[in-house]
Amino acid sequence: MSTVSQSVAQVIEQFGKLPGIGRKSAERLAYHILRIHKSEALALADAIRDVRENVRYCSVCFNLAEGELCPICSDPKRDSTQLCIVEQPRDLMALEQAAVFRGVYQDQLTIEPLIERVRKGTFREIIMATNPTVEGDGTALYISNLLAEFPVQVTRLARGVTTGSVLEYTNKEVLADALSGRQKF
Repeated sequence: MSTVSQSVAQVIEQFGKLPGIGRKSAERLAYHILRIHKSEALALADAIRDVRENVRYCSVCFNLAEGELCPICSDPKRDSTQLCIVEQPRDLMALEQAAVFRGVYQDQLTIEPLIERVRKGTFREIIMATNPTVEGDGTALYISNLLAEFPVQVTRLARGVTTGSVLEYTNKEVLADALSGRQKF
């Protein structure tokens, strides 16, 4: 015999399907929904419905968009000569939050559209912003080989020891990247 109603059990089950949400977290979220004002709970439900119905992929870069183009591709102030290749929309958002890069992106590692975009574009630099993992490095190498025929500079995000860290506590992979990618002082 269950100790919760069927509706509560269903919402716990649905929350439990979210990445990083275990049973206890799902229960906390469900009970939070029950405690907040009905209008807040329904606003959350509406937001989930809206995102599923309105968000699609940008026709140019495959970033998340609510129209044909994402806000970055439709921004005429962006530097259209710099293209940053990322693995997923969350990576793009992280780079945008750094507020340093003003170029455009290619998302979702869409190889065929990427090659076509480079062929038609006027890029002077393509920045490989794949994750610093064996898989990310392999993907970056594969893409850079495909782009070798184009007159464009292909770069990779810098890696190494972060400001404020202590060398003795830095892992060996980060130290290896920092040594091999060292710059002139």
